[in-house]
Amino acid sequence: MPEKMIPGKHLWFFDYFPGGDVGLFMRISNMVHSQQTRYQRIDIFDNPTLGRVFALDGITMTTDADEFMYHEMLAHVPMFSHPNPVSVLIVGGGDGGTLREVLRHPGVKRAVLCEIDEQVVEAARQYLKTSESFDDKRAEFAYENGADYVKRFKNEFDVIIIDSTDPTAGEGGHLFTQEFYKSCFDALREDGILTVQAENALYDFGWTKITHRRISSVFPIVKAYQGFVPTYPSGYWLYIFASKNIDPVENFRYDDAKNMSQKLKYYNEELHKACFVLPNFIKNELKGKM
Repeated sequence: MPEKMIPGKHLWFFDYFPGGDVGLFMRISNMVHSQQTRYQRIDIFDNPTLGRVFALDGITMTTDADEFMYHEMLAHVPMFSHPNPVSVLIVGGGDGGTLREVLRHPGVKRAVLCEIDEQVVEAARQYLKTSESFDDKRAEFAYENGADYVKRFKNEFDVIIIDSTDPTAGEGGHLFTQEFYKSCFDALREDGILTVQAENALYDFGWTKITHRRISSVFPIVKAYQGFVPTYPSGYWLYIFASKNIDPVENFRYDDAKNMSQKLKYYNEELHKACFVLPNFIKNELKGKM
């Protein structure tokens, strides 16, 4: 006789990577929240190994076990590269992890989180630890398409961070266009910096190359850097740094990064430099040599 259906033993979540032949599976020990919004499906559940898991349209966004790896690298590389980041815009990132890391910087006076789906922010506020900075007085929220929002600003922000979903998922494609990157350039101040999550070099490298090429057509300084997020496709993640006049290796605030890194789990001042050292196949592909 087959076993009876036992919650926590027979319920599983499958995250299929691009192509559909490879993926990640996680046991659901407790289903916390599930809803279909105007834009996407939100699922939040607990896993015995990874803790709380947050997914959009069947794609894993964060887990308690490794979200810090992604959020620290996305936020602190640009924040410590800028001489004095005061005004920051985060496009996407409704879970709040990037906002949390940005607000660790005491010099920040204003951090705007622009998230197209207000329901993501509300679900995060209720169910995710990453939302801990939502009530910080320096945090502002805008609920609209980031590509439209950023067009309204000129010379406004020191740092813009694109914490978007995949370009093929939901509304994410609006944040991977050359027009959007030009709007970000215009919205940044003289020493402005842009960073974007840029997918991985195994399943989505085509999008990484497209993103790198489009940003390079707008910004004079563009460099890819790397990190690790075990629950993301391949576990190996890429980001792109772009600026008007700042080199992230030569100009970053080493001492400030060293002081804060004592409180962090992943990022540190040595890793800041090392993350820009890339494998040959990535370097050559981004240069168009392969």
